[in-house]
Amino acid sequence: MGLTWQDVEDIAFELSQAYPDEDPKQVPMPDLLRLVTELDDFEDDPEKVDELTLERIAQAWGEEFAHQA
Repeated sequence: MGLTWQDVEDIAFELSQAYPDEDPKQVPMPDLLRLVTELDDFEDDPEKVDELTLERIAQAWGEEFAHQA
């Protein structure tokens, strides 16, 4: 089963693995949407996301990024 918009923590982990040198704080929301939907395991509808979910993903990715630093 692939990732959906409900899998915020898993998406953040996958982003940290796919883009280890990318600072999540510098990624604009439209780019974040694109990066998430381009993940190999992502299977949800890109049209079904809201801004709050993207913000939660960005925050979780930021936490992953901080742990790797």
